[in-house]
Amino acid sequence: MGLLVSRVLSCRDSSLLEPQPEDIAGASYIPGSRKRKRNSLEELATSSNVHGPQNQGMYPHQVLNYIYWKKVKISSNDAYQNLFLDGHDSDIKIRALGRTWCLHKVFLCQSGYFANILKGTWRESHHGVINLIIKNEDIDTRSLHFVFGALYTDADLSITPLEVPQVLAAACLLRVDRVIQQCEGIMKETINRNTVCSYYLAAETYRLKAVKTRCFEWLLCNLMVHPSVALYKEVDLKLMYLLALSSDLLVMQKEIDVYTTLKIWMFLYLNPCWNGTMKQLLQHANNWLSTHMAYVDNISFLESEEGLIFQPVFKKLRFQHIICDLTSTTILEQDRLIPMAWLSPIYKQQWLTLLRTQEYGVIGPQVINEQELEECTMRCGTMIPKDGRYTWKWSVGRLGFPLRVTFTRQCVILRQRCQRCDGSACHNHIRNVIFRITLVCFDSNKRVTFRKTTGYKILTFEYKEEQIVMKLDSDVLTFPMCIFCNFLFVNLGNAENK
Repeated sequence: MGLLVSRVLSCRDSSLLEPQPEDIAGASYIPGSRKRKRNSLEELATSSNVHGPQNQGMYPHQVLNYIYWKKVKISSNDAYQNLFLDGHDSDIKIRALGRTWCLHKVFLCQSGYFANILKGTWRESHHGVINLIIKNEDIDTRSLHFVFGALYTDADLSITPLEVPQVLAAACLLRVDRVIQQCEGIMKETINRNTVCSYYLAAETYRLKAVKTRCFEWLLCNLMVHPSVALYKEVDLKLMYLLALSSDLLVMQKEIDVYTTLKIWMFLYLNPCWNGTMKQLLQHANNWLSTHMAYVDNISFLESEEGLIFQPVFKKLRFQHIICDLTSTTILEQDRLIPMAWLSPIYKQQWLTLLRTQEYGVIGPQVINEQELEECTMRCGTMIPKDGRYTWKWSVGRLGFPLRVTFTRQCVILRQRCQRCDGSACHNHIRNVIFRITLVCFDSNKRVTFRKTTGYKILTFEYKEEQIVMKLDSDVLTFPMCIFCNFLFVNLGNAENK
């Protein structure tokens, strides 16, 4: 009982301000005027001894004395069952969303919202009914019931992860901090593909920065590594824009695969009733787009009425890292998804950059500016399925140089392997590259269990030189493991990087 009573008594010290407009979810109250026989709690609340000028600050102590005087030992469970669920000795009714709750003013004062209202009703009008008009569609009777019930118990009531956003909305409206904290704790521990988008939206709406950050980081790690039809259906336009923009997005394969992810996400956005597997999704998306474009002449899909809303998202693709190989460029041309007005300047700038590199022997970037790098680096990644030694190459066509990556349990090694010098950019064997390497391990629930990054660094390579760029502790590595890289091979001053 002690903690429960102390929470009730705390309303004495709260700043009982006049009701203020709600920032997040609006509600209004209409005091009822119907007279009824006062019960024992009401008699206590309206006694002249409590509200007289000399005793206005004594009411919480009167509550405690009343409980002892009646020799009632109210446990947390008893208060919840007898007072909340059964409504015994109720001295106020709350009506909202077509339902009525028989409650008690002494418990309601723990809510910042009702504390303001009841300041007037306890000392002045003593009305017995408050009608709440709730405009927030996230709040339902179930979430209200949960928050009201939480005022009657010291223990955290049981709540499923899928119910948390609605309960959080109700707790923020009624200003019940303990329930808000409970929701925040549950959200941090139960982020997965079924909850992440609803949690992100709720955290953004109700200003839970830590939860919002965790949800966004989860999406950056899992959007492409663990793709899901259900997840892609939940990602809205604004959220996908932010994900596509970020250099921290863990990209599997190359930038063209970010384009593919956006394409199938757009298909699901426009066809929310589609049901199928991830293996079927790309083929269905391609067929749908091809059929749609068969009836459209002279414009791309993003220039059509249906595609305009997706333009901001697709503009965040790093096309300079897509058109650097023929296969990826062919996909863009065949899909007719991207406006040619976007691609033509990039083709031109890439060609000029190649000519400058050949003519002047440019060695590459020499300064790290992480703010500028956020939208410029080439994003790529691959899966390490099991323990062993792995080697592969990443390059940016003729603008960069073939870069060999070697992974072992002890380290990650980068090595320059110059392609044939047939007039390409590689005739200068000394080259700079900005890179960032990130290793990530996941558990069975798609949670990150290990993460290590080099941060952005500059390396200067001579021909066939290799350098260890990351040392590893083999004892902490688990498999499968993902390795992700960000590279920049040319100067940021070149227009194609912006």
